[in-house]
Amino acid sequence: MAGITDFNVKEKSQWCPGCGDFAIVGALKSALNELGIPHHQTVISSGIGCSGKLPHYLNTYGLETLHGRSLPCASGVKLANHDLNVVIVGGDGDGYGIGAGHFVHAMRRNYDMTYVVHNNQIYGLTTGQASPTTQMGMKTKTSPDGVIETPFNPIATAISGGATFVARAFAGDMLHLKEMMKQAMAHKGFALLDVFQPCVTFNKLNTYEFFTKRVYKLQEKGHDVSDRFKAIEKAFEDTTSNYERLPIGVFYNVDRPTYESQQFALKEKALVKHDLSKIDVSVAYEELM
Repeated sequence: MAGITDFNVKEKSQWCPGCGDFAIVGALKSALNELGIPHHQTVISSGIGCSGKLPHYLNTYGLETLHGRSLPCASGVKLANHDLNVVIVGGDGDGYGIGAGHFVHAMRRNYDMTYVVHNNQIYGLTTGQASPTTQMGMKTKTSPDGVIETPFNPIATAISGGATFVARAFAGDMLHLKEMMKQAMAHKGFALLDVFQPCVTFNKLNTYEFFTKRVYKLQEKGHDVSDRFKAIEKAFEDTTSNYERLPIGVFYNVDRPTYESQQFALKEKALVKHDLSKIDVSVAYEELM
């Protein structure tokens, strides 16, 4: 009988001891197993960075793409075979920095994909430079006098940008993280799961202790996930409270037709299952020659 061990690999992890990435890959294994999704039905697309190694540590199909380009690659996979469970993983620098343009357009198209962002508020792989989500005032290698830029708000951006499922979790609460992953993957549409993922080596501010004292679960407070404006208000609570209250859980969840469901060529069956042998391409061939 299939089980969680089907997702194990022989490769040894290269992450720092204590890294929040361990909780993310562990929760993802558990979520896939509990949802009953076979490992050969999942494709994981990653960018570059510490998070980019995740496909190496999970027995599914996977591809490690260029920096910031995991979303368009995953979109191509989904359009080629929309029967697959497509999961994208990346860091805050990878997804909210160089990949921000792809982030915006994947959301508004509402591809049926799950985007898990390892948000450690620092560039970890390149040894501690400020990222788009680094708190103002924090001193890093690229901001020795403190960050002076307003942090990027991924939750508010996702809600206003077209994502139909927007949630956040904390790597220090693995059971809740697993539940958020299960809900995100079960959702039909573009799902963002932003994860507070402490970098134990280069971020000495946003530690496990920092988050444990401040996070609280939205669903325990009766938050209405269908209220877009209330969700955006909650998305800004971290900065308006000076990072004293950090909501986690589902911010926003609505139904909207996915990009794939509106494509005529995909309504009957997945693109890869179409018989292309009888298609006459001679006219197109002659035009191009």
